[in-house]
Amino acid sequence: MRRRLIQSTLAVVLVVIAVFGVSLVIVETRTISNSAQERVESEAVRLASIVDSRLFGSQQVDAEVLRKQVTQGRYYAVIRIPGEAPIEVGTQPSGDVISATAPGEEGETVTVEEPRSSVTREVGRTLLIIALVALLAVVAAVLLAVRQANRLASPLTDLAETAERLGSGDPRPRHKRYGVPELDRVADVLDGSAERIARMLTAERRLAADASHQLRTPLTALSMRLEEITLTDDPDTVKDEATIALTQVERLTDVVERLLTNSRDPRTGSAVTFDLDEVIQQQLAEWRPAYRSAGRAIVSSGKRHLEAVGTPGAVAQVLAALIENSLMHGGGTVALRTRVTGNQAVIEVTDEGPGVPADLGARIFERAISGRNSTGIGLAVARDLAEADGGRLEMLQTKPPVFGLFLSRTAAQTPMTDEDEPMVR
Repeated sequence: MRRRLIQSTLAVVLVVIAVFGVSLVIVETRTISNSAQERVESEAVRLASIVDSRLFGSQQVDAEVLRKQVTQGRYYAVIRIPGEAPIEVGTQPSGDVISATAPGEEGETVTVEEPRSSVTREVGRTLLIIALVALLAVVAAVLLAVRQANRLASPLTDLAETAERLGSGDPRPRHKRYGVPELDRVADVLDGSAERIARMLTAERRLAADASHQLRTPLTALSMRLEEITLTDDPDTVKDEATIALTQVERLTDVVERLLTNSRDPRTGSAVTFDLDEVIQQQLAEWRPAYRSAGRAIVSSGKRHLEAVGTPGAVAQVLAALIENSLMHGGGTVALRTRVTGNQAVIEVTDEGPGVPADLGARIFERAISGRNSTGIGLAVARDLAEADGGRLEMLQTKPPVFGLFLSRTAAQTPMTDEDEPMVR
């Protein structure tokens, strides 16, 4: 592209020089020749007037007197006076000459000649000046063409590299502009595409990480239930464990559907009014074997028959993340407490462990932030699920650790009864 721009610009300049340069040379040549002819004619008229004045005053007219009136070395003059010998002033030129004859009032004639070589030299100097100007124009055109070619070709090279980087999986936008509206428009489009690709890649990676984390717990629980089935011969136990396993399979399906729905549109939800007791009891039944294996206990307390607005599956996933977090990083008994604050139902999850390190603080919900060797995305996913479901997840206390899941309550709640008093189950 650079070569084509330079060649095209140079071709235009050469055409312009050829058209206007030749015309200028012809015009200048004619102008110089006409000027030389006019000078010779003017010189002849001037000498004729001098001779006339001297003849009219009866003064002597000879070569010595006229030599002072003629430009030495440039003109050759011949004065012819009737009845006298011709008077010659200057050196007669050889070769082609420019001549002019002027008559006088006393019958004399004055002929002035100038060598055409002087005109040729003047034309040559003029042509040399024109040639130098043309050469400067060509050099300036080449420099301008190179600069313009670089200004256009370099951005195109950069844009090609940006497109190649996008194709190779590097979606970082460059935010580089070139001062050319058309090229800047292409750069805007590529940067916009890079940002969209980056968001898509981030969403895909996030979905993969969330899926691996969210599916691990149900699969582990399901595996434990199946192991319980293989280790017992009691038909009733097998039936109970199989029922729980089927429930966990349904929850696993709900987790997958929830992840896919959130990956398409995090705002999409299917909020309903549900009983918190059912979700909490489900989590207790699902996690007790794991806590029993670790020599720990999991209990629940608080108000009964609380109803909340949300998605039971999402609430179950949030609670599962908090319970798993307590199992991995906490200690002692894990307690799930339910209470009411304002128009919100709150589920608190706490344990008897050392709590959250002071250097983590509120960053505990950030992705890749973990106090130990874990993925660091469990609490981040739990908060996202809670917010997508219209609630919120907060860390209410660091030592001992207390996490609170806040959910909206239904508009009409039944008055408290004796069954609603806090109790431990």
